[in-house]
Amino acid sequence: MNLATASARFVVWREAVFAYVAPAVCAGAGGVVTGQADLLCAAMTSIAGTSALVAFLLGMWLRQGGIRAIRLGRAASVALAAGFGLGATALAALTAQLLTATTFFADRIRIDFPIAAALAATIITWRWCSIQRKAHG
Repeated sequence: MNLATASARFVVWREAVFAYVAPAVCAGAGGVVTGQADLLCAAMTSIAGTSALVAFLLGMWLRQGGIRAIRLGRAASVALAAGFGLGATALAALTAQLLTATTFFADRIRIDFPIAAALAATIITWRWCSIQRKAHG
């Protein structure tokens, strides 16, 4: 395995860790700056947790051959990323709606879940496509 092949690997656990840390830091900083304790708590739980879960599940599916594309053009990458982003948003919104129907979960997840899922799915798909292009041509 040469250096180009080694650097062009899609490592799911790294993607999931980054998908947790990045929104946790960004939303947490927003909570600290604005003095919103609920945003600080949500940053570590519903925002970052949703992002990491979506990144892990979608990353595993992509890595295991969910999409078999040897040569991806730029248009295909954009379409895939947008499609997975929209799909993840719809599923996350439905999940949040079902969870907030009970009194146990806060209404905040109606916003947190879809936004975190959309960003995670779009970024993971885009990164996967980019790595596939590097690895295959």
